[in-house]
Amino acid sequence: MTVTLDQTQANDEDSGIRMIRRLAARVAEARRLRGLPRRVLSEMSGVSPRYLAQLEAGEGNISVLLLQRVADALDLRIEALLAEDIPLDHDVQRVAALFRQAPAPVQQEVRGMLAEQNPAVMRSGRICLIGLRGAGKSTLGQMAGAALDIPFVELNREIEDAAGMPLAEVMAFYGEPGYRRMEAEALERVSTRHDRVILAVAGGIVAEEKTYAHLLQRFHTVWIKTSPAEHMQRVRAQGDYRPMQGNPAAMAQLKELLKARTPLYAQAEAQVNTANRAVRSSFNDLMAVVAKNRFLDAASHDQR
Repeated sequence: MTVTLDQTQANDEDSGIRMIRRLAARVAEARRLRGLPRRVLSEMSGVSPRYLAQLEAGEGNISVLLLQRVADALDLRIEALLAEDIPLDHDVQRVAALFRQAPAPVQQEVRGMLAEQNPAVMRSGRICLIGLRGAGKSTLGQMAGAALDIPFVELNREIEDAAGMPLAEVMAFYGEPGYRRMEAEALERVSTRHDRVILAVAGGIVAEEKTYAHLLQRFHTVWIKTSPAEHMQRVRAQGDYRPMQGNPAAMAQLKELLKARTPLYAQAEAQVNTANRAVRSSFNDLMAVVAKNRFLDAASHDQR
């Protein structure tokens, strides 16, 4: 037991020494970046030049109150002097402060602009399942959300909740243009509200260029696909006979629609084919895709 306590104390001391050295280096760097002689920093902070010299040399400890005064004089937050990964550049600090104080719409616009520089970071944690109706998006999305312990959202349900009416009434009342506008607004809400989520969207969203571009920018995308016959079979199994009722050419139309949208769906980062697959097998395929592509990693790599 004595050995364990000694080791723990030694580790704590090593950690403390590293922190003091890091603090010393960051104070010296911040002073250099601002072109401040130590004497001037002493006058601005009220901390003696001798104390500042000891601080930058990594000798002795400094109280939190004195360190706060040094940080204020350097126009920095105190955590910027203690952390390893916060830039000390004054412009970066000012931009960070402005971002924190900005209203949510401005923050969202800034994130969108930065996404062009590092889209993988903007997408990390969010997964969207795309594809025609009947491919299995809702079923697999619910299963994956439960397994990964993250929310599962259906965009059409989000639209219904916002409109206060079923989707059929939304279409009847607002028409296709109104529905598409509400779809884009719902996508924006989901991407703003959730850092980690699995989203399922309607098959036609890929035909809306601006909305689809936003989706690709803010979500990792997986095309859930199957054969035309299974698309039709699953839709009918859901109790919707409209695709076939009074329309003997429905299958041909479905094949043409799938053919037309395939280049759009193919922009997804990954695909899961559910044709002739049991639900559990398709679920395993989806989980493997998420893990392989590191879609939930905070710093996932851009695979596209």
